[in-house]
Amino acid sequence: MAGLEPLYAWARPAISRPQDALVCGIHWELIGHGYRCVGTGDQPGPDERKSELLPAGWEANKEVYTLRYKSTDDAQELLLKAIMVEDSMILNVMDRSSQKVADVTLAVANYINPEHLDDFHKVFKNTEELRTRITSGIIAPLGAPAGTARKEPEFKEDMHWDENPLRLPPRQPMGARAPSRPSPLSPFAVGGEDLDPFGGRSGGMIVDPLHSGIPQPRIDPSSGIPGRLPPGAVPPGARFDPFGPLGIGRPG
Repeated sequence: MAGLEPLYAWARPAISRPQDALVCGIHWELIGHGYRCVGTGDQPGPDERKSELLPAGWEANKEVYTLRYKSTDDAQELLLKAIMVEDSMILNVMDRSSQKVADVTLAVANYINPEHLDDFHKVFKNTEELRTRITSGIIAPLGAPAGTARKEPEFKEDMHWDENPLRLPPRQPMGARAPSRPSPLSPFAVGGEDLDPFGGRSGGMIVDPLHSGIPQPRIDPSSGIPGRLPPGAVPPGARFDPFGPLGIGRPG
């Protein structure tokens, strides 16, 4: 609960009972969630201003503490009443703008060491549990002030997979051929054909004597090469660099 120590040091002269220290901790938790204290009592007084400090006279009634808070954007106004019932404190909080009500019951001894009211480093205990109780029992039901809730990064659903190098491309159906892409003009893309297992692009370093710029039928190496390879020597669909010139009397 960062920042609570200077607040406690400022309020220490007014703290004489364990419940005073607990109210001080509850107050600071509300401050951390975007609220500011504007005064004591049920009704507003003259010249009230929002402050992170506790107002004068906040500890006057040891049985019922009444504090009023406003969000930093003035959209919410809370009326907090901390009522002591034996060794427990009942927090009743109403949002006057929405009329929503939330309440939490805290055992004072679970969070305050009464014998160490003079020592900030020893007076509070189980602070994480106290924060969780305040957040889940008061802040969440009433709604955190605008601008204080944590925003998660939005995922761009319509992003093309090419734009995100960490995103896997969509799966292709079994037996389907990957879509061909135009050859890049960048000189750094030379040899890209060799990275394409489907051979759908140009620009690789495998020499094919049949690609001389004159349209000719492609040779299926799986059917064999007469006098050199028997049928089936090259698996169907495999990339194959033919060795030696194909055909007899072929120029070049």
